[in-house]
Amino acid sequence: MAETHLTDYAAAPRHPPRIAVLIPCHNEEVAIGHVVADFARALPQAAIFVYDNNSTDRTIELARAAGAFVFTERLQGKGNVVRRMFSDIEADAYVLVDGDNTYDAASALPMLDILFTEGVDMVTGTRVTNIPDAYRRGHRFGNALLTGIVASIFGDRITDMLSGYRVFSRRFVKSFPALSSGFETETELTIHALELRMPLAELETPYRDRAAGSTSKLNTYKDGVRIIFTILTLVKEERPLQFFSLCSLILFVLGVTLSIPIFIEFHRTHLVPRFPTAFLSVGIVLLSFLSLACGLILDSVARGRKEAKRMIYLAIPGTGIHRP
Repeated sequence: MAETHLTDYAAAPRHPPRIAVLIPCHNEEVAIGHVVADFARALPQAAIFVYDNNSTDRTIELARAAGAFVFTERLQGKGNVVRRMFSDIEADAYVLVDGDNTYDAASALPMLDILFTEGVDMVTGTRVTNIPDAYRRGHRFGNALLTGIVASIFGDRITDMLSGYRVFSRRFVKSFPALSSGFETETELTIHALELRMPLAELETPYRDRAAGSTSKLNTYKDGVRIIFTILTLVKEERPLQFFSLCSLILFVLGVTLSIPIFIEFHRTHLVPRFPTAFLSVGIVLLSFLSLACGLILDSVARGRKEAKRMIYLAIPGTGIHRP
């Protein structure tokens, strides 16, 4: 079978792909005009949408002047903007990119080619740079750590979980629940794809430093904690048996540890001098069994939810080599 490229789809009169470039923005007047112009050159057939998130500078004015369709999302946070964009925009393929001009617009076309030719649902632009200030060592370490945690739990198929440059199929976008409100939305995107076992791909893309006068909206420690909390929440929701089994094991070990001195004293004197500790030990062990029971019950519930999400995903036509 001959290899098919995005340009072949664009040339086909019956099924031209509708491509939307989605750019969430907050106070990006220094960069947004360049981002819109670069993607207009790289993807002349695409519609470019900028969703402003309560900017206090000239972001809206400059994005509109550069030729983008500009809308506003009042709820603060990138996750809220992504939810709104995914709800509003109708397309066959979606390019999601930050508005800070750190990602390479020329990589969008090969990422879209992978989406169409391989029939995947998400292509992640993995960041490659030799500029220390663009991808600081602390951020690189945090990304690797968080990516490793997610990979060990949900599957080792993603190497840059926190990348803000991705291409999605329509069935991904319209089946994505989008519950996050802030920068943890990238984590939610990744786990959604891994948990439903969607076909995925990655492409290395150049990553550069922000332009002078542009500042990052990412708070390393605050947003890092929120991402960790999101991972724990999604583990509890998607893998309840593993989550509550671990809780059960911790409680059981704690309860038994507390009871050991009591058993030793009872064996020596046939007396139980510390009733509060004995009752606490019994209560903790009972809680451990209750936690295990909750895990077993919720695992059945999670399986039903996963089946329902999978059916919603399959109800949406796919974009790729199997499309007539």
